[in-house]
Amino acid sequence: MALALGCSANLDEYSEEVEESGTPDTVERRLLSEFEGSFPEKASPNGEMVDFEFAAIPAAVELFPETKTKVWAYDGRVPGPTLRIHLGQTLRLKFTNSLPQPTTIHWHGVRVPHAMDGVPGVTQSPIEPGDSFVYEFTPKDPGTYWFHPHVRGAEQLERGLYGALIVEDAKPDPYSRDLVWILDDWRLMEDAQIYDKFVTGGDISHDGRWGNVPTVNGRVQPTIAVKPGERIRLRLINSANARIFRPDFSALKATGIAYDGMTASRPFDPTGYDLAPGNRLDLDITIPDAPQEDTFQIVDRFTRQSFMLAEITIEDTDPILPERFDIPAAARVPVWAKVMDIPVDSKMVLNARRGGQYGIEWLINGLPWTEHESLRLKHRSMHRLQFVNQSYRLHPMHIHGMFFKVITRNGTLVDEPHWRDTVLVYPQETIDVGVVPLDKGKWLTHCHIQEHAEAGMKTLVEVE
Repeated sequence: MALALGCSANLDEYSEEVEESGTPDTVERRLLSEFEGSFPEKASPNGEMVDFEFAAIPAAVELFPETKTKVWAYDGRVPGPTLRIHLGQTLRLKFTNSLPQPTTIHWHGVRVPHAMDGVPGVTQSPIEPGDSFVYEFTPKDPGTYWFHPHVRGAEQLERGLYGALIVEDAKPDPYSRDLVWILDDWRLMEDAQIYDKFVTGGDISHDGRWGNVPTVNGRVQPTIAVKPGERIRLRLINSANARIFRPDFSALKATGIAYDGMTASRPFDPTGYDLAPGNRLDLDITIPDAPQEDTFQIVDRFTRQSFMLAEITIEDTDPILPERFDIPAAARVPVWAKVMDIPVDSKMVLNARRGGQYGIEWLINGLPWTEHESLRLKHRSMHRLQFVNQSYRLHPMHIHGMFFKVITRNGTLVDEPHWRDTVLVYPQETIDVGVVPLDKGKWLTHCHIQEHAEAGMKTLVEVE
């Protein structure tokens, strides 16, 4: 059964009315006028194909020097290969499953054709051991994205299956360097092997599986060398099962320029931004050309006890003088201050109950996955969605196939200058978001804490 939605306005209707009267006569249509042009509805392939090929395989990597940890890995590496293409190019990946269980690849945040979304039972069948599958799509939006399995995610992500997809503008900004940091969090035993009890009752009933070994790009507290004067684009991706990161870059001149892949309408202060599983944050960092210090520690401050993620050291070389250019900014991100004047037309209530195969089921609107009732949204229409967290746990909620904008937190208007595909809903918190779906299909919506999703916190949003 599907939940029919009420109040909405359509972009086509709005355009026709504007032509006739010159001004919209409803709040919904005014909200749509703010949205129009924010991002494209269709991809614009330029005819160039970029081919990749790799397999998911059992492997061993050095999280610590001279110590091998058994993992599952794309191309035998953790993280897997960083795939880079330019906007307009078509990505084609021949993927082979060499694992002992089925898997898929989901392209997190990328507005892909429905059949390429990697959700078993919804968009494709699981890829069985020994089989291959070809993913092919042309991204519609430049930005920072990543890929990971959508089968037994609580185990497969924890074992190391993830990688970055970077979609660069046709003419990228001339940064000195473009770096990717994939943050992860491992639960390792004393012998440096992964604790192989997945989806435990303790993890499900709390905030998922938090580990004891955070890493950056598969290394414990790595040191990154930079040159004086460099201007760096740093792309942060949280690939952890459950850990929230709050990296502190206050020691450097860091400016937020994009969130969840999408460029912001204006620069923003990244201080205090919490990166939940699935979130991405792009920073514009200028290294001092005459530094008084040559070492900067990047510290995580989400938990009571802070810890170092990585160390940045400035090389003793002559300063470089990067080309000058403006901080990247999106042409259009609506404010949507009037969204409170339209009613909530869809709600996701987040809570839990006893039962199910794990003893606890996490619910959306009172139902676990397989018993779910899909939510229906109208294509190219304005919707006000509400997440209501009735539990005392954290829930990063991710909607496939679309971007949305946070409008209120607990009834208070917020003005984030960027879109999202994942929002962290804190305990007992209510968040309203605005969304105009441009891609038709059945799109999975779920908590990105893998253990909560495994225990039922998933549903479908159908765009019609």
